[in-house]
Amino acid sequence: MTDHISYQSREDFSRAKQKAMFQSIIRLLGIEKNELLPFYDVKDLLKPRKESYLGMRTIPVEKIVGSEGRYYDFSHTFLPKKELLRSRWVNVNTAHLASVNLPPIRVFKLGGCYFVRDGNHRVSVARSQGVEFIDAEVVELDSEIQIDASMTTYDLRLKVLEYERRQFIKFIEEHSLSGIINLKMIRFSAPGRYQEAVNHMLVHKYYINQGKEEEISLQEAAKSWFVSVYAPIVGMIKREKILRRFPGRTPGDLYMWIVKHWDKLKRKYGQDFSLEEATLDYSSRYGKSLWRRILQLFRPKRR
Repeated sequence: MTDHISYQSREDFSRAKQKAMFQSIIRLLGIEKNELLPFYDVKDLLKPRKESYLGMRTIPVEKIVGSEGRYYDFSHTFLPKKELLRSRWVNVNTAHLASVNLPPIRVFKLGGCYFVRDGNHRVSVARSQGVEFIDAEVVELDSEIQIDASMTTYDLRLKVLEYERRQFIKFIEEHSLSGIINLKMIRFSAPGRYQEAVNHMLVHKYYINQGKEEEISLQEAAKSWFVSVYAPIVGMIKREKILRRFPGRTPGDLYMWIVKHWDKLKRKYGQDFSLEEATLDYSSRYGKSLWRRILQLFRPKRR
């Protein structure tokens, strides 16, 4: 009986690894994803503010979508991708087939899904054997954004961007700035920048309040920021056709980078360094020429 279980366990690993290889081929064809979500990448995107210890729970295996440190070893369905996993995987599977009680796994819960802290092989065996639920020690991190099991990191990034834009529009509407800020001109390609745009308005308000007896309104400050800072930079980006040197980016992205670059140049060369000079300097330093972009198309991608 023991020999049969040992043989069966080894065969199970070989089948699971073959399935993982097939999933990798499907992924290369662009049909579906084949990678677990890296916990720390997701955490950086969702930016949870607090965590709570939930203790021992029974959780659905299909809701386990990522790993803290072993996301590169398993496919998106937790099938083993590497031969070096065989020994540990077979041992765990042998225990499962012999009905040995295994210790609970440890997971983070984030966005309604789970990420393995300890117990990746146990999850892999459970998925391979069709187990629907597994015991886990759970620590939950708060998030207003929910994760779908089919999401890639790129999908999640887009969802975060959509959420942040909605929050930005809500801020604009709540402070009666809709007639002042042209929302069509403000779009970003990376998370965190909508809140940064709000911070720019507030900092601008602080500086133009200096030396005034009465504090100006947010509406007045936001109008000043948009008319005298944001719109001129975006206008220059479009006039000089700078965006073509930064594929995949938006005028808003370049605004953020140019403002920081301008501030650095003024500290180095003096306050007379003009916005136009800073914009062109940034483009020439960091923009990609047409030739560099063509070469990049043929350069093999690193994984």
